[in-house]
Amino acid sequence: MLNLDALKLNWRCAAAAFGAVAIGTIAFSGSAAATPLQLFPFFMAPPAQWAPPPVQSPSEDEGTVVEMPARLKRQIVGYATREAPGTVIIDTPNTYLYYVLGGGQAIRYGIGVGRDGFTWSGVQSVTKKAEWPDWTPPPEMIARQPYLPRHMAGGPGNPLGARAMYLGGTVYRIHGTNAPETIGTRVSSGCIRLTNGDVADLYSRVNVGTKVIVLPMDRRADNADGKRG
Repeated sequence: MLNLDALKLNWRCAAAAFGAVAIGTIAFSGSAAATPLQLFPFFMAPPAQWAPPPVQSPSEDEGTVVEMPARLKRQIVGYATREAPGTVIIDTPNTYLYYVLGGGQAIRYGIGVGRDGFTWSGVQSVTKKAEWPDWTPPPEMIARQPYLPRHMAGGPGNPLGARAMYLGGTVYRIHGTNAPETIGTRVSSGCIRLTNGDVADLYSRVNVGTKVIVLPMDRRADNADGKRG
């Protein structure tokens, strides 16, 4: 004869156990929904691949960033002259280049000029223009500095910089530089140098045939044959 009281007790225990399992399952399911289980925790996720930064094309002012003094920055200024608009005037003693606009105004650029013994003066014209020009040092420069390369292809590392405008039949040029810290100084062998950004701006305005006036250190308009003074 079955013990009815024992059956009732066993049924109550089973129901309680089932309820506990159900509650645990619901709690586990909620947790799993919030944070999915990793089925195979011993498999390591592959590391994220490193991507190199994009390579930037050379800018026209490649090299050290230099904060230019305010007076050497490109700007429109008042400039009284009888020269026609489009004329380039090199103010050697003050290390300025003026591009005459007319109406008593000019664009003024800071420049680097020839060092002592290598300044010159005169009137020339632009006979050639070149972007990222090659550089072939003239024989007299190699004689003074025999370590110089005999030829260097154009590019950001070239001393002529981003643009060059050749002056008459001389060895002189108005050109860019990869050493912008030399703007406002007297360091060249007679060429006129601008920052790459400024020479690109001037290059866009100047044409072959443009008149270029180079003032002497004492500002007398003599020695007009374009030779060194």
